[in-house]
Amino acid sequence: MSSTAKIDDTLREKIISQPDVILDDQDVMRALISANEKTMGGNIVDLRGIAMERLEARLDRLEDTHRSVIAAAYDNLAGTNQVHRAILRMLDPADFEPFLRDLGGEVADILRVDAVRLVLETVQAENDPAVSKLGDVLSVAEPGFIDAYLTGGRNVPLRQVTLRQIQTGGDTIYGEAADWIRSEACLKLDFGEGRLPGMLVMGAEDPHQFTPQQGTDLLAFFAGVFERAMRRWLS
Repeated sequence: MSSTAKIDDTLREKIISQPDVILDDQDVMRALISANEKTMGGNIVDLRGIAMERLEARLDRLEDTHRSVIAAAYDNLAGTNQVHRAILRMLDPADFEPFLRDLGGEVADILRVDAVRLVLETVQAENDPAVSKLGDVLSVAEPGFIDAYLTGGRNVPLRQVTLRQIQTGGDTIYGEAADWIRSEACLKLDFGEGRLPGMLVMGAEDPHQFTPQQGTDLLAFFAGVFERAMRRWLS
């Protein structure tokens, strides 16, 4: 003679009227499957239970992937909006000096970087009044400096956008801020035929803000707009 524990009538009616409540609860379903396995004994393999466990593991992986894809999409959208706002602000000034000053001000704030510097190669770098006036955002260097800075003297291909982590920033570019720059985005600029190249550098105190693993499409677009704006000022 055996005794069977009876389920509460109210709970029983609830389960019968809404079975989905049980089916949708993973913890309850696991408990039921575990209880069923115990009643079958240790010499019986429940293939349905094994299949369910594998399906649950696969579903968990799919949900993790789904969340990662959504998070990446939101990040990309936020980054796109950020760059678009920076470009619109950059194109607002009607004069060259405010245009450059905004790079280190509101444009840098929108992009959430700690320093923005424009490097221009020139054969007449000394005693230029514009350089002393805009020294906090504008740096000049001799021809060939930009390629050497980007490659570090190594025989590597040049890219329009270089993202990297650094131990310290270059004094020629960052000045007094060089000691606390830990990552940077270097955008090589083409100002047209017959003109020396330039470089727009964004520096960050956070060593993880710019890394080689990140995408460069948005910054390449920003560089393209900046090149066209500079050609207007240089013409």
